[in-house]
Amino acid sequence: MAIEFTLDPEHEELRLRVREFIRDIVKPGEAEIESEDEIERAEYVRILLRMREQAKEAGLWLPHMPPEWGGMGLGHVAMAMVQAEAAKSYFGPWVMNCQAPDEGNMHTLLHWATDEQKEKYLKPLCEGWKMSCFALTEPEVAGSDPKLIQTRAYPDGDEWVIDGHKWFISNAHRSAFAIVVARTEDDPEIPQAATTAFLVDIPAEGWEHVRQIETMHGATGHSEIRLDGVRVPKENMLGGRGQGHQLGQYRLGPARLAHCMRWIAQAETALDMMVDRSLNRFSHGSLLAEKQGIQWMIADSTMELYQCKLMVLHAAYKIDRGEDFKSEVSMAKHFVANSLNRIIDRSIQVHGALGYSTDTPLAHMYQHARWARFADGADEIHQMRIAERTIAAYRKDGTTKAATGGLPV
Repeated sequence: MAIEFTLDPEHEELRLRVREFIRDIVKPGEAEIESEDEIERAEYVRILLRMREQAKEAGLWLPHMPPEWGGMGLGHVAMAMVQAEAAKSYFGPWVMNCQAPDEGNMHTLLHWATDEQKEKYLKPLCEGWKMSCFALTEPEVAGSDPKLIQTRAYPDGDEWVIDGHKWFISNAHRSAFAIVVARTEDDPEIPQAATTAFLVDIPAEGWEHVRQIETMHGATGHSEIRLDGVRVPKENMLGGRGQGHQLGQYRLGPARLAHCMRWIAQAETALDMMVDRSLNRFSHGSLLAEKQGIQWMIADSTMELYQCKLMVLHAAYKIDRGEDFKSEVSMAKHFVANSLNRIIDRSIQVHGALGYSTDTPLAHMYQHARWARFADGADEIHQMRIAERTIAAYRKDGTTKAATGGLPV
């Protein structure tokens, strides 16, 4: 049989190494940071950089990048296993240098950048001493339809000049550069060919960091940016003219799946906490674990997490094989994001008032989880695309089989 659900011995060994590293290095480092109400910035950075050095020493640095760039050369199936372990800690992916948005930007630069651009922009990302952002979303138009982008770029001699307005640009306030997508074509043959991507060094004249946008979980790095006559040299065009939409879609597909991998870690943490609470809380004559209503919540969460893992692994498998993965990633992104919200919510319910407090990580996890349902495409957009592909599959083949993963069942 070709279907196999076990890891190669070396990948199983790696998964356990990641788990031990998170348990023995990263979680104690997090506890060190959280032990002080207001930790000094220098001490905070020292702890984080120390953990990064320990990741390098442990051979757990840059798992998603090829060895020639200092990485571990893992495919997407192996990355699912790594991210699902790393993201059980808040700082885990960052310590291993496989965090969003830098992970997606590294993949994008590896595929689209010139050799000169790779040396200037990709190399410092891989080495871990610079950070980056991806400036696509705008407040004036629907973020889920990048064909509507209004930020404009026009050529002026040996430079391009960019004017526009971006927001919810994650990591912008601490980035050394941005990948900015701007409209360069007024009347393209197809709407998807209207935009182009540019590498913008930060700070730059005309680049205004307006604010970090306050969200449900505070001001944590999603910025509003204004670009007023920002000039970039012509060699800073990333990819070809009119390829901004194509570049963005290339980046977002695997990036959506990487989010799902990290969300699985959070969902599993919430389920573990739910079961542990049920085994240790006595009420009305029995443990919570013996009550049918609690058992249903545990069962529903277990079934959903099982589905999440299968969907992510199958989508990752298709990416690794070079097959069309858009539909599978879209379905996984929608399902995992919603499951994450439901599983954390159930865990809070089982914990009662304790779960609603900040004495456990659940409240913080729940605040972050709500973002998952519109990040990298709102639920409704994914549902629309999934339906379109299902209808198209039936029209083509007289069956919807291809739209449900093309699996041999």
